[in-house]
Amino acid sequence: MDPMPSYPLTVGFDLDMTLVDTRPGIKAAYLALSAETGTPIDADLAVSRLGPPVEEELRNWFPADAVAATADRYREIYPTHAIAPSPALPGARESVAAIRERGGRAMVVTAKHGPSAELHLAHLGIEPDAVIGGLWAEAKGQALREHGAHVYVGDHTGDVRGARTAGALSVAVTTGPCDAEELRAAGADIVLSSLTEFPSWLGGYLDGDAARGLRRGRIH
Repeated sequence: MDPMPSYPLTVGFDLDMTLVDTRPGIKAAYLALSAETGTPIDADLAVSRLGPPVEEELRNWFPADAVAATADRYREIYPTHAIAPSPALPGARESVAAIRERGGRAMVVTAKHGPSAELHLAHLGIEPDAVIGGLWAEAKGQALREHGAHVYVGDHTGDVRGARTAGALSVAVTTGPCDAEELRAAGADIVLSSLTEFPSWLGGYLDGDAARGLRRGRIH
């Protein structure tokens, strides 16, 4: 049985390239990792394809038997290099505020290491009600379902898959590595150019036919 949502509206967000432009920080962390290990990493290429867990990227640069330990070391050095350089994306704070103004709940579900995600959000003054890390693509669906999420917002086709797994409305933004065509082909219900469009979209969504479904604990 699906859990009943405890709020009239619960919206989940991805972190990297949805709420936060982590490219500068992740690039710095990869360069530091490269210098420490002596292994060349094309950091610009790596940050052009953010979304999946770091292990997937490290497989491009390190032997398979070294990936797990290298990922652990990356997470250790990440706070030193990646938090300060990474700004909030336009509309991020306003989107969370718009949910709160409607009496809703905002959560973050990300493939990023949970403590690192929390550091980013605290540094930027973005305060979701819950942060769940270490989940990618369909695995995000379980957390979204457990928290009764009606909507999941992300920038990657993996985020679309997570939303669909949860039975949540998939709202995609084109601020990450996937363009609008890719996101729609993956099954996104709504595609926005950035979170600057989200508060207006949310208002129209809640004031329209969807409001009746939300009152019944459904989104469709």
